[in-house]
Amino acid sequence: MGAAVADDAFDFRPGAQVPLQGSAGQTAATFAIASAAYRDDPAAKIEEANNEWHASEVKKGVWSLFAPNLGEAFSRAVQVRMLGGGRKPLIQSFGTEPQVVVEHCLAATRIRRQRDALLTLVTVLFGVVFLPGFLLWLLTFQLRRTSNNKVARAEKATAEAAAGEAKTAARAKERKVRGTAALTTALLAVVGVAVVIVLIRLPFAGGWAWYLRASFVLPLVGGFWARQICERTARDLRERWDALLSGGGIGAKIPEAVPGSPGETSAEQLRQSLARLSAEQQSNTVFYAGPKGILGMGTRWGSWQLAEDLVSVDPDKEIHPFRSWDVVRAIHDQLKLLERKQLHTGGFPRPSVEHWIVSPIGENAKGVARPTGEDVDAYRIKSHEIQRICNDQQFGSGDRHYLGVQFTLWDGQLVITMLVTVTVLHDTLRIEVTGHALGPVNSLFTSKPAPKTKEVSKSVRFWETTTKTLPLIDADEVVRIAVRAPLTWYPPLLDYLGGRLTLPEPFGLRHAWADQPWRHRFMADDALRTATPVLRVVHAAAFRVLKEHGVDTEKFGNRSGVLSGLVQDPTPRKADVYDA
Repeated sequence: MGAAVADDAFDFRPGAQVPLQGSAGQTAATFAIASAAYRDDPAAKIEEANNEWHASEVKKGVWSLFAPNLGEAFSRAVQVRMLGGGRKPLIQSFGTEPQVVVEHCLAATRIRRQRDALLTLVTVLFGVVFLPGFLLWLLTFQLRRTSNNKVARAEKATAEAAAGEAKTAARAKERKVRGTAALTTALLAVVGVAVVIVLIRLPFAGGWAWYLRASFVLPLVGGFWARQICERTARDLRERWDALLSGGGIGAKIPEAVPGSPGETSAEQLRQSLARLSAEQQSNTVFYAGPKGILGMGTRWGSWQLAEDLVSVDPDKEIHPFRSWDVVRAIHDQLKLLERKQLHTGGFPRPSVEHWIVSPIGENAKGVARPTGEDVDAYRIKSHEIQRICNDQQFGSGDRHYLGVQFTLWDGQLVITMLVTVTVLHDTLRIEVTGHALGPVNSLFTSKPAPKTKEVSKSVRFWETTTKTLPLIDADEVVRIAVRAPLTWYPPLLDYLGGRLTLPEPFGLRHAWADQPWRHRFMADDALRTATPVLRVVHAAAFRVLKEHGVDTEKFGNRSGVLSGLVQDPTPRKADVYDA
């Protein structure tokens, strides 16, 4: 949806537009995803978090020395995708607050840009001014980086190779790569010795001789200052990473999103983009993508259908007319009371009950289109249109109506959604209840920062080893950050040179990196236990409406008893994958 009236209407409504960071039930998943903005792992590591249906990919650039790390690539990709001017519609992130994640991406980018401003000054004074030596040192680190990457790839191939000839070939390749790396190291050593000899006895004298000497020495001095700057920023980013996962949740500071005067158009555009993001998160339109299920809610794991003929309880009288919406409204009112119970013991938390409009899209669709027009207000379909769809669009093409009750559990790591749809075809009333479960975010996002260590042999007892703590930033990382720093003012150039992260489409922060809940016993139990009470409440509410309108509910009751037994089957299934 482009610059629709809905967006502007939401943007200028009175009241708070920024969701509170600490809202109940959603902080763990939100902060886990937000922590990726501060991480210093290799960017390719995020591919380990890909799930069955959605895969992110790191596109390589033309020069590996400019490659971004995970935090840089993630922050850049999320900002462009969720705040870009011509961005496509997003999938809702149930169980998380996407605006908080985006704010942390903006805050992490701001911290890095402050660092890069200082590094740019250091690079100009100690690098560009003394260009000959600076280029030689860059070439040295590029060769070393290339050798290290080849060794790492060879070791990974050996670890993943199957037994037999493939493993033997992989080991042979690893030995060859290690030999090449050793040769490269020896060549660099020879070059270093040659540089020292040239510096001691140059073939010419005068000012140029001293300039040449300085051009090889002063980049090292600049590297020392650059390392101090990088170390300070790295500690700051890691503290924020750790605080998010520890539950403290350091607030994201983004002063660039607060206009200081009417003329600050960029700040105003950013503020409106954040407001639009929050409005889209509250949309009541979702998308069904075949075997992938309803995007953002997880795949459908169970389905229970009650379908019987509408027969008058009095053969001499006709049933009183009613519509699907009458049954849906009665179910809606009863689902809101799920938290109430007769016994003073644990039970359901307060559920979220919502009328959803489900639009079908292709299984491999790369985008969605949100509805527009006079029946839409701030990305939400209005009540009268929801009633029309519920009563009229039950067969053939078009959107469908579902009544959903949603539980956000495990601090946002588990989202259980039970959807109810009521249809009447000829004289047959069908009430269908389906279960959807969205599991926890991948464990990659929940790992805390660990100190960089290395096992080394003891100086005296050389047969024993000890763990040595390494600096957060090594020389290779300082060079990588320093060469990227002068280009941060134009990110597309950095994307071309170093590569970028591509996000899975249609994109939503939550479902893109969600695991299945069935690997976690307690989460699986919560999902399975939800179905029985919800199903019985739905049937009880529907029967009351039927009785009020003179419908014989005996067959409905018998069928409901059968379903009450079937719903207790403890096995989740892939209900969206039809075996036909």
